[in-house]
Amino acid sequence: MELSRVDTHPIGADGRPVVAGVRMVDRQVSDQTRVMLAAAIRPNTARAYTYAWTRFTGWCDEQGRGALPATAETLAEYVATLIGNAAAPASIDQALAVVQRRHRDQGLTSPDTAAARLLLRAYRRTRAEQGKTVRRSAPVTVEPLRAMVDAAGPVDSPAGLRDRLLLVLGFSLMARRSELVGLDLADVVEVPEGLEVAVRTSKTDRDSAGAVVPVPFGSDPSLCPVRLYRAWAAMLAEHGVTGGPLLRRVDRHGNIGGRLTGDGVRRILQTLGVRAGLPAGQIPTPHGLRAGGATSAARAGAPVSAITRQGRWAEGSPVVHAYIRTVDQWREHPLRGVL
Repeated sequence: MELSRVDTHPIGADGRPVVAGVRMVDRQVSDQTRVMLAAAIRPNTARAYTYAWTRFTGWCDEQGRGALPATAETLAEYVATLIGNAAAPASIDQALAVVQRRHRDQGLTSPDTAAARLLLRAYRRTRAEQGKTVRRSAPVTVEPLRAMVDAAGPVDSPAGLRDRLLLVLGFSLMARRSELVGLDLADVVEVPEGLEVAVRTSKTDRDSAGAVVPVPFGSDPSLCPVRLYRAWAAMLAEHGVTGGPLLRRVDRHGNIGGRLTGDGVRRILQTLGVRAGLPAGQIPTPHGLRAGGATSAARAGAPVSAITRQGRWAEGSPVVHAYIRTVDQWREHPLRGVL
């Protein structure tokens, strides 16, 4: 198969491609603007992109190939190398996206990825035939949620109360862990119906318009996000904390510290999952709370639009519809009642 070549522009003294009618000064930005642009990208995204680009350029140097601009042949060879190293398909997909993004950022034509993606498609098929499927986070539905709440520390201890609120609020908000740990006390307002929680920014909210998410009372006091919030806020006040982060670190002596991190959320969920005796395949990840809230809402008959709005997914999100299909495959099974 003959691969297409990528047209290149002459390279100017500043190391950038020269485009007719564009002067060197038109390609320059101030140091202040450069810093602002760097800060505009989410830290986790920036780290992942930097790592993927560094790996690609390092490989190109070893192979004596050009990274910018990259040819279709170079990308095909790189993907073949990643496949040979048993990289995850998602990592390979991200690597291609990073290369394309870097070309766009530099004003270059995006390289042809047809051959590279053909290799990736075949690799996915081979992995599927070998029984290597994509691992998905086990949804924390009501039953495992209750078991983990019961396994948390004493309700009158800072860690025990904090963990209960983390579990129930994360479930009720269908929250990403970045949204959970980003909450401040000022973001939560009590209203007659429950809580209104201001999620100031999130992964899909690129313009940071924010959203106010309603959280109703729970019928079970042990799983009620409103009662747990009240108790936690009162405990924080007793420790002289009336502002700043909502979810905080707690050391083994019960001392309350600063903002809980995303990795801290992961460790808490793993600890509580093991303590609750959940099967190994059901030990939750932070995404499990988000998935569990959506799945449980679907089981209760909530419309897709309401689930999408509550979890701040994009309209028509395939992720939401996957949760719905998981429920509907049993609720609407064509053989239900036949045998």
